[in-house]
Amino acid sequence: MLLALASIPFAFVNTLFTQTVSFAADEFDQGDGAIGVGAALVRWGVVLVPPAAVLADRVGRKRVLVAAAWSSPILASLGALSPSYEWLVASQTIARPLALVMNVMILVMLTEEMSRETRARSVGLVAITSSLGSGAAVLALPLADVSPASWRWLYVIALVFLPVAFVLQRELAETQRFTRALAELDTTRVARVSRSRLATQIAASSLTGVFVAAASVYLVNYLRDVRNYDAVMVTTFTIVTAGPAGLGIIVGGRIADDRGRRVVGALSLVLGTALVVVSFSTSGAVMWVSEICGGILLGISFPALSVYRGEMFPTAHRGAGAALVTASGLIGGSVGLVAAGQLLDAGWSYSHVMMLLALAPVVVGAIVVTTFPETAHRELEDISPDVVAD
Repeated sequence: MLLALASIPFAFVNTLFTQTVSFAADEFDQGDGAIGVGAALVRWGVVLVPPAAVLADRVGRKRVLVAAAWSSPILASLGALSPSYEWLVASQTIARPLALVMNVMILVMLTEEMSRETRARSVGLVAITSSLGSGAAVLALPLADVSPASWRWLYVIALVFLPVAFVLQRELAETQRFTRALAELDTTRVARVSRSRLATQIAASSLTGVFVAAASVYLVNYLRDVRNYDAVMVTTFTIVTAGPAGLGIIVGGRIADDRGRRVVGALSLVLGTALVVVSFSTSGAVMWVSEICGGILLGISFPALSVYRGEMFPTAHRGAGAALVTASGLIGGSVGLVAAGQLLDAGWSYSHVMMLLALAPVVVGAIVVTTFPETAHRELEDISPDVVAD
């Protein structure tokens, strides 16, 4: 329950720049290329996440999560004071990675505390709760249309989530697995991270990010510039098409725990990506329906593939491993954003840009099926032993 609560401010801060950058760019007279570069720089701030996760592997998951829960909303709110586009990008380049630190700690703590039969399901349920945070950012988006500078109010709203940090500081307990591993550090030979597992996880995460980041950031621009939607219509489209993804997350978590992660994760990722491309290539009812169906399928893939980030690493290195995989996804996303922005400024259509970037998730599907182990119904210690066998 507490980890689900923590996911709400994470999702709000994580969504904030994506939803508002189009409006901020209008005030500061910036084009698609600048939007892509700015969004990429914000994602490059993810280099702050691995050091924080390494610290969590030493001092505890709770302490790092609580610190990020306090600092991320405060730093995000500084975007409201932006005198320039560069200021906005700089402030969110720090705030958003701190929100991602929260996300990594939530994933690690869920992985360590949930049973072998419910790990993927719990990741999915927390992801659904986090939609309250991202949904709040979307619902507040019509404020951005009140005046050229009214997008700034969305950044002020970030301060509303500070009480969550207070609750976490008072009520959240450290995971038993971390406490046990910390006590055994001096008496056992701690297992190292598998380089091959880390490499395949990084490859899958970064390539997925190439498409997902561009599709999410440029959706608002596409709806405004190509379909002539105002902020209310953008909000309506986002809520109506993204809402059903929650059903996909529930179904995906259940299937991943009951039947296995690999095939369902790979297949739903590829098919969901294809349908999102269709939504960038059509209009009217077809655009809405394809975005809804694509979101459901991508929702199915989320718990099936996300749970690997915690399962593939031993307890002593689980935070760092999950953080490196998360960082690679954001860095891959920055590549997709810059590429998309440059291609759009060069005259490419949104449909052609998304078709090109969609090749990356297709490769991910192949990587998952051929290299990822099946981890359903297995204890963490069997998947990734914490100590070196004698």
